[in-house]
Amino acid sequence: MEKFKLEDLPYAYNALEPYMSKEVLTLHHDKHHAAYVAAANAAMEKLEAARKSGEIIDFKSVTKTLSFNLAGHVLHYFFWKTMASANSGKNKASGKILEAINKEFGSFQRFKTEFTETAKSVEGSGWAILACDQERKDLAIMQIEKHNVNLFPEAVILLPLDVWEHSYYLDYKNDRAKFIENWWNIVNWEEVEKRFIGK
Repeated sequence: MEKFKLEDLPYAYNALEPYMSKEVLTLHHDKHHAAYVAAANAAMEKLEAARKSGEIIDFKSVTKTLSFNLAGHVLHYFFWKTMASANSGKNKASGKILEAINKEFGSFQRFKTEFTETAKSVEGSGWAILACDQERKDLAIMQIEKHNVNLFPEAVILLPLDVWEHSYYLDYKNDRAKFIENWWNIVNWEEVEKRFIGK
């Protein structure tokens, strides 16, 4: 079994300041994301050992643990990639993704409002995600609880926003709305475009 791996961030830990601090990024990537990777690997090892031995284990518990942690790993993988420094030149939507957003939502501002309100209203821990249907390329905004509840089948994740408290509490205390407002400054629309057109 090939293990899941925690990849390095695609930028320096201080690259997203002042909107996301080095302290938050270090804690979030090196501790929280790393924990999801370790737990997903541990669950896979339990399943592999049970298959080799023929043992009947608590499959409900193990597969639920795997789903939660593997989804956490995948969402974080895309979360890091779809952010970039505010002076990177990648922070303005354009191209095919902007055309699709305007077609689906009527305007970029309407999309931004819907996405923001979706993110603000996540109960407890979860995500707001812009996704598209693999075949038709229709866009949809999803509100994910935890990492793996309410995920649309066959949806390609284009733009995920993590609104678990560990994403913002050290920088914004309990002001999730301010975190979301500032996060728009570091969205890497170049990466979102690549994911949308399938490159």
